[in-house]
Amino acid sequence: QLQLVESGGGLVQPGGSLRLSCAASGIILDNYVIGWFRQAPGKEREGVSCISSLGINAKYVDSVKDRFTISRSKTKDTVFLQMDSLEPEDSAVYYCAAAWKPHPTICTEVFPHGTWNHWGQGTQVTVSE
Repeated sequence: QLQLVESGGGLVQPGGSLRLSCAASGIILDNYVIGWFRQAPGKEREGVSCISSLGINAKYVDSVKDRFTISRSKTKDTVFLQMDSLEPEDSAVYYCAAAWKPHPTICTEVFPHGTWNHWGQGTQVTVSE
């Protein structure tokens, strides 16, 4: 059973940076589309970014374009979300999710409203003075 564990959240000032990690337990993630989502109090969950299986493509919601970067580790068991120029509106619990795709798949075939087979427990990001 694939387990995803997010880490890297915390408190940061506006304009600061954080790097979130989504680590898989003993399984390489090449055959999974990975998505990052976030949910702020009182708001619906929002898709933030995705990366395709084998890293063919990536996608970002408009509000984070040019500020966030999604990438896969060379060890193939971790996906990162580099978040720069953070804004208070980015404050939320961030979750990663995995969708099993044994064939090369662009991530927008799944992201954001497709079927995600596995979810992490979330990591809190707070952007505040």
